[in-house]
Amino acid sequence: MRVKGGTVRHDNRKRILKRAEGYFGSRHRLYKTAKEAVLKADAYSFVGRKENKRNYRKLWISRISAACKANGTSYSKFMHGLQLAEIKLNRKMLSEIAANDEKQFAELIKKANEAIDNSTKA
Repeated sequence: MRVKGGTVRHDNRKRILKRAEGYFGSRHRLYKTAKEAVLKADAYSFVGRKENKRNYRKLWISRISAACKANGTSYSKFMHGLQLAEIKLNRKMLSEIAANDEKQFAELIKKANEAIDNSTKA
């Protein structure tokens, strides 16, 4: 007697078609095209998760840069000054400070500039 694998196969098809709900045309009706669409969607979402991280970093940098320009310095000089002053804040936190607490950010810029001045004197 042969094994037909009925329930397992049926469950797999159901799972793929369930994930393809809302897709256009035959992509949500036919198993073969639905499977292709789901595989492609998984690939795109994997890439998208990596892109998200890049996009957020760009956003944080542009926010910090705008706040630096408003305080009369450049982004690169500011970041170099923070490094010299051994202030270890990541870009996400720096952008939050820049957006929500301008006085605190001005203090950070002042400390960064002092660190740059001290390093050039030595």
